[in-house]
Amino acid sequence: MFSVGIIGTGAISDAHINAYLELAEEFPDLRIVALADLDLAGPTAKREAFGLEDARVYDDVAAMLEAEDLDLVSVTTPPSAHAPLAIQVLEAGVNAVVEKPMATSLEECDAMLAAQRASGKILSTIAQNRFRDEMARLKAVLDSGKIGPLSHARIASEWWRGHSYYDLWWRGTWASEGGGPTLNHAIHHIDIAVWLLGRPLAVSAMMTNAQHDNAEVEDLSIAILQYERSLAELTSSVVHHGQKQEISLQGARARVSQPWEPAAEVARPNGFPEQGGDVETVAELEEFAASLPPLPRTGHPAQLADVVAAVREGRDPLVTGQDGRNAVELVTAVYESAIERRVVDLPISPEDPYYRSGTLVERAPHFHEKTGSVATQDGYMPVGLPDAAQA
Repeated sequence: MFSVGIIGTGAISDAHINAYLELAEEFPDLRIVALADLDLAGPTAKREAFGLEDARVYDDVAAMLEAEDLDLVSVTTPPSAHAPLAIQVLEAGVNAVVEKPMATSLEECDAMLAAQRASGKILSTIAQNRFRDEMARLKAVLDSGKIGPLSHARIASEWWRGHSYYDLWWRGTWASEGGGPTLNHAIHHIDIAVWLLGRPLAVSAMMTNAQHDNAEVEDLSIAILQYERSLAELTSSVVHHGQKQEISLQGARARVSQPWEPAAEVARPNGFPEQGGDVETVAELEEFAASLPPLPRTGHPAQLADVVAAVREGRDPLVTGQDGRNAVELVTAVYESAIERRVVDLPISPEDPYYRSGTLVERAPHFHEKTGSVATQDGYMPVGLPDAAQA
């Protein structure tokens, strides 16, 4: 039997439970055998809601790890708990997959990676948007070289959240959430940016809190990423009506974007664009995109299927702990640039104060003091891109 445990039974755990239940239809030996949280109410409620009659519930992670013979554990707690819990799981000799963001500092990320290396087990971090057809299409087109060398990228991670969103007890403080939408919403697009473009050479950013006076953290940041011969813009927001999610890649020959829309210009003798554009290049891109097979699964089920297969096959997962660290490094650079009001060069070294845990708590502005704190929030919680952006 392939035994799975889940630590943290808040809203995001539903995505993991649903994914494992879907995978169990194909892999009958896969079972969720244990659920853990700070008290038994959460695990008990999840066990009942999902019909996990055989799963045992725990209010102590150490007790769960000692009692159960686990192959894989999903860590689906608030971000500030990711590092200590993942390290505890790995040190117990169990493979771990951690929800986004990997951790709230590079220091924590490196401690997690050290625990993974010492254990010889697998550590993966959730980046489910890599496992979407439209993102796979962008990656394939970019890697094909069909749009030519990159000139400019625009990455819009534009979400909208109401005022009460930050009333949940762990949201809206630097200590417990680790930041605002730059870390906790745009992390999806930041991971995609690093996956597509690589690590930038330098970052310049600004941030503010425009609409949420019950949160210390930013609700909007805008960053410029410098590459060797190209630039990228990154918007991270929870104040944008319409929740537009877009990635636009401008190459020397053409532009491609998500949502999918290729475009290409061709020059007149005087350098101005020819009316109608380069129809042959657009047709070539459309043909290439149409030739790509759809992914067998998408989102959390696709990524967790890969993690389960990686555990079984003794290989690295498609998204590793290092990938999670790469995204956190770029987030860290955005925060450091915005707080210190200067350009930040990458990589960020251990000598940089922002590498360490606690620096954001010490140095980040409190745009507002947190005024609400509720234990739970019920209701629908979308995971991943808005429906309109998935088309």
